[in-house]
Amino acid sequence: MAEATATYEQLLSSFKKREFRPVYFFMGEESYYIDKLADYLIEHVVSEENKSFDQTVVYGKDVDIDSVINLAKRYPMMSEKQLVVVKEAQHLKSLERLNFYLQHPLSSTVLVFCYKYGSLDKRKSVYTTLNKVGTVFESKKVYENQVAGKVVEIAREKGLSIDIKSANVIANFLGSDLSKIANEIDKLKIVLPQGAVVMPADIERNIGISKDYNNFELIDALAVKDIEKANRIVDYFRQNKNANPLVVTLSVVFNFFLNLLIYSSLEDKSKMNVASALKINPFFVTLYQKAATCYNTSKIIRIISYIRETDAGSKGVGDLIMNENELLKLLVFKILH
Repeated sequence: MAEATATYEQLLSSFKKREFRPVYFFMGEESYYIDKLADYLIEHVVSEENKSFDQTVVYGKDVDIDSVINLAKRYPMMSEKQLVVVKEAQHLKSLERLNFYLQHPLSSTVLVFCYKYGSLDKRKSVYTTLNKVGTVFESKKVYENQVAGKVVEIAREKGLSIDIKSANVIANFLGSDLSKIANEIDKLKIVLPQGAVVMPADIERNIGISKDYNNFELIDALAVKDIEKANRIVDYFRQNKNANPLVVTLSVVFNFFLNLLIYSSLEDKSKMNVASALKINPFFVTLYQKAATCYNTSKIIRIISYIRETDAGSKGVGDLIMNENELLKLLVFKILH
């Protein structure tokens, strides 16, 4: 049985064993896992032929908490359990009233709340009670350095394999919206055989991402001072401004050199220690090792200063008042020379 607070993996494991608690409260900034858990329950708790009798899905903006409680108090007609799912539960008012139901929840009901883009106040009594009689799952925000790993996980779930570098290309292009990433990987699943290894050419052809011209490849070039490749990418960015906004590029470049500065200060530069200190996948440690041979600490500090000057110039502040193309070209020149 899942604990009062549980991970995504723990919950899926208990669901597959048909171990259901009377109440689930899925909440958090990342909606992808909330939807995945709710969809699994909708598909598996009640058999297809009995869904019209024993399964109810409502939306928080269309019902009040008393109506939800009344639904939960019903007994199943044709099944061992009935399922009640409240989507968009963040719109529900007076959630504290749920405490009355939680004192004596029906064991024959599986009541599910999908509370997206935020979390229930953990100081409230309803949260404490939910933890006692049900299960709370918090789907936390996925940070930039975690996205590539999530791409690998999502691809694996969909029967595909992808290396971390190709995953990072997708992450760099699509950002941290896991639902959007899952939709794009679904496109790959349609055209690739089960168990296929996703190659950069597959990404470029089916998602429209060039494997050579993105922020991740720019970092790759800057790290080893590949002047020709870096300038080729800058020129591509100039021609495809909408696909490669300067503000995003600056953020990626800043984060890389800030991490490189941290790397340069580490006494223990073993792969696992660096990965832990920088909060990155161990795969990327090699990139920092290479970059450290090209940039000493004083140069890295100057580069961080250059990036800040460029960011200010893009906002019309400071001495570098140029268009975005000129700003990026000048920044890359300063980094490489």
